[in-house]
Amino acid sequence: MRQPLDVNNPAPTPIPISPVKLQETFTAAMQRVYLWMAFGLALTTGVALFVSTSEAALNFIFGNTFVFFGLIIGEFVLVIAVTAAVAKLSPGAALALFFGYAALNGATLAIVFLVYTGSSIVLTFGVTAALFGFMSVLGFTTKQDLTKWGPILFIGLIGFLIGTVANIFIANGALQWILTYLGIGIFLGLTVYDTQRIKVMTMGAITQNEATAVSKIGILGALRLYLDFINLFLLLLRIFGRRR
Repeated sequence: MRQPLDVNNPAPTPIPISPVKLQETFTAAMQRVYLWMAFGLALTTGVALFVSTSEAALNFIFGNTFVFFGLIIGEFVLVIAVTAAVAKLSPGAALALFFGYAALNGATLAIVFLVYTGSSIVLTFGVTAALFGFMSVLGFTTKQDLTKWGPILFIGLIGFLIGTVANIFIANGALQWILTYLGIGIFLGLTVYDTQRIKVMTMGAITQNEATAVSKIGILGALRLYLDFINLFLLLLRIFGRRR
């Protein structure tokens, strides 16, 4: 009896499968990862644009402290729910949670369209897409084992978050720029690391012939890359964004 796949840390037990079929299935699975990520970004952008052009929506979200922080908390809850429970959820339920998170994120990110000019947002999005695409391809094609990057990037991310929260209170301009460039480096590194991890997890699920697990990994992978892209975009916006 084959051991069930651990979606978060697959340990593949190879089964007979033709190289052609393996490559076809793997390519389709990775395409699904990027497709869900793209749909998530599109949904976030659409919701953000709608909210930014609706006076009623703006007043409801940003004019009420409880609503705004309620949405922020909701985002954290959905991220945790998808990450922790994806192995137990059906692919459809996990995908619904992912899109729910993308929509909530769009509502809170509507402020970006009010603070920055449209041209600088488009420019920053293009720069982000180029950097993200390059780093993701690097993570997909590299033969090096990036496992050791995980703890380093995690520690760096914790330090970045702590510094960001602290700077809300001390409002130090120099520290903000240090955190900005540090954060960019961290999320570029996470893009490479997450892409390779998704690749390894997907290949492990395919070699075990776990079709459902492949779908779940695709959704979890899309969420991770989505988060890398969004955070990279927001950090680059500090550099390229022009305020209204």
